[in-house]
Amino acid sequence: MPAPDLLLVNARVRTPDLSRHTAVAVHDGLITALGTDAEARTWAGPGTETVDLAGATLTPGLTDAHSHPVWGLEMFTGTDLSAVTDLEGLRAALRRAERRDGWVLGFGLDHNVFGGRPVHRDLVEDALDGAPAHLRLYDGHSVLVSTAALKAAGIEGPRAFAQHSEIVCDADGHPTGHLVEHAAMDLMTPVLPTQPYAERRDRLVELLGAMAATGLTAAHVMDLGGHDVPGLLAGIEEGGDLPVRLRLAPWCMPGAGPEELDGFVRLQERAGRLWAIGGVKFFMDGTVEGGTAWLEHADCHGQGTDAFWPDPAAYSAAVRHLHRAGVGTATHAIGDAAVRHVLDTVEGLGTGGPRHRIEHIETVPDDQLGRFAALGVVASMQPPHTAYTRADHTDEWSKRLGEERAARAWRCRDLRDAGAHLALGSDWPIAHYDARQVLATARAPRGAASARRGLTGLMALEGMTTHAALAAGEETVAGRIAPGHRADLTAFALDPVEAPADETAEAPVRLTVAGGRITYLAGAKV
Repeated sequence: MPAPDLLLVNARVRTPDLSRHTAVAVHDGLITALGTDAEARTWAGPGTETVDLAGATLTPGLTDAHSHPVWGLEMFTGTDLSAVTDLEGLRAALRRAERRDGWVLGFGLDHNVFGGRPVHRDLVEDALDGAPAHLRLYDGHSVLVSTAALKAAGIEGPRAFAQHSEIVCDADGHPTGHLVEHAAMDLMTPVLPTQPYAERRDRLVELLGAMAATGLTAAHVMDLGGHDVPGLLAGIEEGGDLPVRLRLAPWCMPGAGPEELDGFVRLQERAGRLWAIGGVKFFMDGTVEGGTAWLEHADCHGQGTDAFWPDPAAYSAAVRHLHRAGVGTATHAIGDAAVRHVLDTVEGLGTGGPRHRIEHIETVPDDQLGRFAALGVVASMQPPHTAYTRADHTDEWSKRLGEERAARAWRCRDLRDAGAHLALGSDWPIAHYDARQVLATARAPRGAASARRGLTGLMALEGMTTHAALAAGEETVAGRIAPGHRADLTAFALDPVEAPADETAEAPVRLTVAGGRITYLAGAKV
């Protein structure tokens, strides 16, 4: 065995169960040996860096199985509106908001702020003093824009889109300023203020460093974030290393034909030291609050009966095309009809081939739970989303679904008990990226899901380690502390499996290692 580059000693090593090992050796980005501290002293060479973890629990490196660190920076620009709870608070926040190139930009706006009223520009115009405004709703699937913003983008009335999107208009055909889903929101992109390349690069490195400080070593990025992002990541790696390993899945939208699908296949070849294109992301629906989740029965507003792909069979054909080429897929499916259609699609693919996964799964009936394990479909879920709902079901999410479907909220434990592999994430910037909060909320669900059983501590850890690795098709090289596996490691001052959930949410992180390199060390500047 070559002398290790990095030696971690005096640790409680989880593999993922607690073992007798107290030391881990790392060489050239891989774990090379596990043993006792006494054995570790014989491994060290003159160039070995040794870190004493002072009894910390060393786990496989935590992976956020659903995040948007690159595209999310665009969404996370302007005034943070996440703490606003009512219309008066929103107007006050907009009056004092800083402006960028004359625009008022905001993000994190909760649907509940409107108190059941339709989202409309008239509710905020008096606070803007005529400025163009672009306010992202927290779900990332809709925005509220002002009159001046509509004019700048040339939006004067309804339009038809190739995907499920809408320029919401009043009875006279005038836009309300509420733009729902991606095609409608994209109409604003040409007129919005842009971020210079250097600013994007520096913000991304800073963000990934902050993620590493919470124990994250990797993230499954559910977008490409723009055609220039591979170049952006390559540019960062020319001057150093990424603090977090990134696996990016570009979006496939309705209307994609064979040529575009083959382009996604070719994209899978692009990679750097700590980033790679892996899989393709689809949308089968939108969000419950926005009325675009695909439901088996309409919501309380009579919405939710349309799929994001106007022709669901075309979605299935696109997945089949990629499957035959060996490319796995991740499909956003929140509503029960969307989940069922994705499972039906995978069932039609037959056995063998790449792994497929479903993202979010916010409401699912009993008869679909066992199909995940039977078909080998990974359930990818984000427990922190439960914070946007209320236990008494008075929130917009619950009211739209009604009591029966709201009672099926975020069935993480039910899916695990049914044998499914369950990968956990945050969906940053929709929820905070703090990996400890993902672990804690998975064990102690909030809001509409609070009455459900949470995961055990080990199940939660597996959701961000072994099950996340399997979701990416990387179970033979990642997700475990074992020789030959990637040296992605997280050290906590307490044991995240045995400690109570509330303590895990604030557990001190002693160390984070990605690709064999220390990306966070408590009390040190990396």
